[in-house]
Amino acid sequence: MAAKGSRKGAGGKGSNRRAKKGTGGHSRRGLRGKGPTPKAEDRVYHPAHQRKLQREQEEAKQAQREAYRNRTSIKITPGNELIVGRNPVFEAVDAGIGITRVFVASGMNDERVMSVVRAATAQGAPIVEVTKRDLENASGQPAHQGVGVEAEEYSYCTAQDLLDRADRKGVPALIVALDQVTDPHNLGAVLRSGGAFGATGVLTTVRRSAAVNATVWKVSAGAVARVPVARETNLVNALKELKTAGCFVVGLDGNADLPLEELELATQPLVLVTGAEGRGLSRLVRETCDQIVSIPIASAVESLNAAVATGITLYEVARKRRAA
Repeated sequence: MAAKGSRKGAGGKGSNRRAKKGTGGHSRRGLRGKGPTPKAEDRVYHPAHQRKLQREQEEAKQAQREAYRNRTSIKITPGNELIVGRNPVFEAVDAGIGITRVFVASGMNDERVMSVVRAATAQGAPIVEVTKRDLENASGQPAHQGVGVEAEEYSYCTAQDLLDRADRKGVPALIVALDQVTDPHNLGAVLRSGGAFGATGVLTTVRRSAAVNATVWKVSAGAVARVPVARETNLVNALKELKTAGCFVVGLDGNADLPLEELELATQPLVLVTGAEGRGLSRLVRETCDQIVSIPIASAVESLNAAVATGITLYEVARKRRAA
């Protein structure tokens, strides 16, 4: 009779051995997923990948051709501005700003252009003959009229300088303040309207405001040479200082209850504040205003842009001042 525990089976001597590990762990790596299937154009063996490479090569060639077309021999010194067009160049020269070089397109025989060139070179600036494409590429302005000048960087003044200017003229101040208006086209258009309707100057801020550049010179038709631009760090503080000096601050807002024609402060020293399109006047600027006025418009038109609204308001103020 076999001894207890000697037989095979559950109680046999093989039952004390350690169980072997299962095979699941051995093939775990093979069970891992390989991630999402790459796009067809990212698989090197797929025809879509070849089409992608051809497309990228064509885009690179197009970029090279574009760079070749946009190249220019005009290199402006950092800090200087390129001003193009007969009127802007004439106004810049007439204002006495520093002219470094005068650029004239080859074959230019227009007597009006040449008169501007003679006025510019009277300051001693050399003439540089360039192509029309050079002027267009350097300035970004296709309507350059074949003439341009490299001028020193625009010199901004302060809000106090604008008040002093009004005092010298013996007229009540009429200052346009722009609240975060960043489009240079709007700044140029406001300067042009300011020159037409007797504005003392335009007040902007160092940050979040358009700077005086070649676009502003062009759009303003040179009015930037006659209507000074003041720059302050904080618009609210500048408005408070102008109020302390005796100015009334009037903001423009399409939702205001007081229509422009009922404005009774037109004959007083005035600061007109225009906000950015879409956002309008910022909260702190609005709270600083003495009055908020609106321009009544037809219901078919939702709103006016900053430059147009400012021009209409300047005209109305100038009309009321003449009537007074």
